[in-house]
Amino acid sequence: MKAADLFVRALEKEGVEYIFGIPGEENLDLLEAIRKSRIKLVITRHEQAAGFMAATYGRLTGKAGVCLSTLGPGATNLVTAAAYAQLGAMPMLMITGQKPIKTSKQGQFQIVDVVDMMGPLTKFTKQIVDGNNIPSRVREAFRLAEEERPGAVHLELPEDIAMEQTNATLFSESIVRRPVPEKKVIRHAVELIEEARSPIVLIGAGANRKLTSRVLTKFVEEFGIPFVSTQMGKGVIDERSPLYLGNAALSDNDYVHCMIDRADLIINVGHDVVEKPPFFMHAEDNRKVIHVNFMTASVDPVYFPQVEVVGDIASSISQIGKGLTKQAHWDFGAIMRMRKAAEQHIKGSFDDPRYPIIPQRLVADIREVMPEDGIIALDNGIYKIWFARNYPAYKPNTVLLDNALASMGAGLPSAMAASIVFPQRSVLAICGDGGFMMNSQEMETAVRLNLNINVLILRDDAYGMIKWKQSAMRFDSFGLDFGNPDFVKYAQSYGARGHRLEKTEDFTGLLKKCMDTPGVDLIDIPVDYSENERVLIKELLEKTCQL
Repeated sequence: MKAADLFVRALEKEGVEYIFGIPGEENLDLLEAIRKSRIKLVITRHEQAAGFMAATYGRLTGKAGVCLSTLGPGATNLVTAAAYAQLGAMPMLMITGQKPIKTSKQGQFQIVDVVDMMGPLTKFTKQIVDGNNIPSRVREAFRLAEEERPGAVHLELPEDIAMEQTNATLFSESIVRRPVPEKKVIRHAVELIEEARSPIVLIGAGANRKLTSRVLTKFVEEFGIPFVSTQMGKGVIDERSPLYLGNAALSDNDYVHCMIDRADLIINVGHDVVEKPPFFMHAEDNRKVIHVNFMTASVDPVYFPQVEVVGDIASSISQIGKGLTKQAHWDFGAIMRMRKAAEQHIKGSFDDPRYPIIPQRLVADIREVMPEDGIIALDNGIYKIWFARNYPAYKPNTVLLDNALASMGAGLPSAMAASIVFPQRSVLAICGDGGFMMNSQEMETAVRLNLNINVLILRDDAYGMIKWKQSAMRFDSFGLDFGNPDFVKYAQSYGARGHRLEKTEDFTGLLKKCMDTPGVDLIDIPVDYSENERVLIKELLEKTCQL
């Protein structure tokens, strides 16, 4: 068969359901092979959006999402998505085309060394130079993309190689079990926890796995140990729990950091160095840290754990739990008093009627309307901090945010991928006006695919996150304001429904109506970010940790 047909059969054997992207002339043999396969091709309007969708598919399923581009500019448009998947630990395979490599027809026209370009951004990148190599290259790419720590991989299929005839046979996926931790280190961890006065669990991005979620929930509930989440660890344990202390949305100086400081032992589960550090270790500290992860800790000046439990996280937590007895001498009084203070701080202004709407009211209203398993996909902006702190996640991967690359433009494509994976669940894209316009063309894709998603545009006519930091550094306001289209008409031009919030008290009713109506709805929401300084700077500076 043609090498292109073998390539697609290899993808089918790996369980690929969708390929997101934009083909070019160098992909035409591959495109024909896809046409004859059971794989669904999702044509997007920009390669970056295709990459964001593939990465989010990987995040939600654990299987590598696949995206496709041509050579040159198509491939370079995948660079941001590659970094997004690699830093965010989302399994993704990028397939790019290339001119014939055995005979040059057009000199250097559109030629970029894509394999070399992808090297720093991926776990694996290869040009396929022989059709007989396809089975091993595809199997290796998927193996590396999906094993811990997941990430991005890349294969380049040149035009002439895709046309070759091959008799190669496909490889089957091998049976693999992740290693479990050694008993001696489990005993060390158990001893530290039993000796502790006020232990807490800190949940990071690496713990955001289905089995880990169940085991961690059982562990926390059985022993009554309070827990904190990072931005990408939200929802691993239901945040309605009375043991939930808060989210480390800010780098330091938040109430949650006061509670972390009160702990004498931190059980750090799934810590990923790409996230902003949820706490800082210092040599003079008496605090102990247990590192529980798939891999050993990368030691740096602010992170040097005393015990490392390395292996499958769910198995590690389960074994620690079996070794523990309930500890009557643990004292969480100071931590829980601080939790009450934090709760009062966060709940302030939930019902504030001001218009334009303020972030606290916006977040509270969305939480009220969203079902337990509803998914919000956040673009990147100041609102991400408000949602991380104020929006309790009830289930894993119901708050999709990027605290690794923190790229603008990912909110809408991520929501679209979530709707494809979970068509029966409510999905909400929450974007700033800056981030939305970076991939707003995908509104056409969402309408064409008949997706059921709602898009909220939080409009302040500026790059609000940077404007907030500019103000916090006492610089004059400069260089961050812009104009916007009429978003209602913009949505309608794509065949979606457009709405504009005119009164704050109308928001929940409008959102419910949109969520109950099949199709694509966009709501233009003017937002007042003047609360940023009062709540996120002044109140935190004035707080007291001495409770």
